[in-house]
Order: sequence, then structure tokens, then C-alpha cells
Amino acid sequence: MTGEQVFVSHDPGDLALVQELFSTIKNFPFGVHLALEEIESGRSRERLEGRLANSDIVVAVLTGESENSKWINQEIGYAIAKGIPVLPLYDTERRTGGFVDGVEGVTIDRDNPSFTVFNLLCRLRSELAPLGALSVPNWYIRFPCTLADCGHPVTLDLELGQTKLWKLHKHGKLLEATCDVCSSTYYFDPATIGFVRREDGSP
Repeated sequence: MTGEQVFVSHDPGDLALVQELFSTIKNFPFGVHLALEEIESGRSRERLEGRLANSDIVVAVLTGESENSKWINQEIGYAIAKGIPVLPLYDTERRTGGFVDGVEGVTIDRDNPSFTVFNLLCRLRSELAPLGALSVPNWYIRFPCTLADCGHPVTLDLELGQTKLWKLHKHGKLLEATCDVCSSTYYFDPATIGFVRREDGSP
């Protein structure tokens, strides 16, 4: 699981929501392209089409903000025409009409963003690395150790399936990864894979 591309189609009014939901997902070793961030960084709509065409999955964010967005409708239609799976991310199922009618999506729970991120990760893991009968796709995040003068790469392997990760979250357990050089340990929320804290290694 490296190199896959996720394109997020959304309305400008949903940018803050989308950035919140995808902040930890961006730490995985695949590309996450938020449509508005791409445009604001100076890329043209033509270059955005290239991102869309090369995506492995399109996440369409469907809210009251996006109800009349011609761009989201066009991006969904383009993806369908190119055979790219579309994952609806919506605040209510009644927004899933047209090409995404009947497509299993993820509900946005604004009161519990962690649950939304968890469900989004479930679907992305399923779409990008389908679960085999006897195996769990090994997802990971890699980051530089933040201890002063270290900077050694640290890897958090995700060898557990989503159900087990959610159980850990519900029981207040954290995932951990340790730097091989300085022994600093990093702790993460199993539901969102969000960073919680760092404990420095023994001197």
C-alpha cells in the first residue's frame, strides 16, 4: 500500500471540515488531494483534472454546502466515466442521488469526528487494500523522530483490522511506535491514528 491516490471532491464551504477529517489520513503513504487546496496552491482546473484522472478513489463530500456544486457533480461523473470508485461522505443519506445512489458511503458525525475518521479509514482500507480471508493489509505511517538532534525515521505499523482498532479506542488503549535510535515512544489514537503524545527514551 504505497503510491495510491485519493481525490477529495468538496465545496469551498466544507474545506475546514475536510481538512479536519483528512488531517491524520494524510499521514499514510498515499496521496490525498483536496480539490480546493490544489486550486489555492495555484494549480489550474486542467491540472486538477489530471489529479482526478490518476486517482484510485474519489471521495465526494456531500453536504448542504455542496448541494448545488456543479464541480462536485462533474467530478463524480468524470470518475464514474473513467471507472474510478466514488466513496460518498455525507451528512445525510438523502444527498446520495444520481451516480452515487445506492453506493455505500460514510456518514459525517459532526459531534464525533473520531468516529467519522474511523469509518472513513475502514472504507479506504477496504477500497485500497481489500481484506483477504487470512490477512490484514499492513498499513503504516512513517515520520521523523521529533526529539532534538535525532530525526531518525519512526514507523507505526497497523497490522490490526479496523474492528480491533476500534475496540482498543473504546477501551482507552493507544498504539505505540518507538524510535530505534533514541528510544522515544510515540502514542496514537487507534481510531483516527492521530498523534497523542511522545515519551522520551531513557538517557
